[in-house]
Amino acid sequence: MSKCMESECNSYVVKCYQCGKCSAGCQISPFMDYLPHQVVRFVQLGDIYVDKILQSKSIWYCAGCQTCFSRCPQQVNLPHLMDLLCERSSKLKKIHPEARKILAFHKSFLNGVNRFGRSFELGLVGEFKLRTFNLFQDLLLAPAMIFKGKICFLPAKIKNLALVKVLFKKS
Repeated sequence: MSKCMESECNSYVVKCYQCGKCSAGCQISPFMDYLPHQVVRFVQLGDIYVDKILQSKSIWYCAGCQTCFSRCPQQVNLPHLMDLLCERSSKLKKIHPEARKILAFHKSFLNGVNRFGRSFELGLVGEFKLRTFNLFQDLLLAPAMIFKGKICFLPAKIKNLALVKVLFKKS
C-alpha cells in the first residue's frame, strides 16, 4: 500500500476497538465474505491481511449508506475506508471476480454522467451490458419498460455540461 494511502487508512482504523456495532447494523453484511469490523481488523493487522481484503468482495459490496459510521462510538469512517480499499484493489487489479460487475456498473454510470451531465438509463444499461458481455439477460424486460415510459431513447439535456466535464477532469 502506498505511504499516503497507508497513513489515511491507519487514521481510520487506529481508533477502532472492535465492538462490532458496524457489522451488526450493516444491511449488506450477509452477502459479504468479511464483516465490516473484520475488514477494519485486517487493515489494523497490516500488509499480509490487507492483501486478503483487497481481493475480497466485502469492500465492493459496501453501499456507503453510513449506517456503520453513525453507529460507531469511535466515529471510524468505514465507508471512506472501503472506498480507499476499492480504489487500491482496482489499481492493483486484485478485484474479486464477483465484484467485477460492480466495477463495470460504476464505470458505466460515471461515463454517462461525464457525457450527459446526469444519468441516462438506456446508455447506462447499454454500456454495462457491453462491459459485462451479458447482452441478452434482461432483453425481455425492455418492451414493457419502453411501453410504460420507463426508458427514454434520448438523454435529457442539462445546462452547463462543460462545468460537469471540468469537475470530472479535476477528480
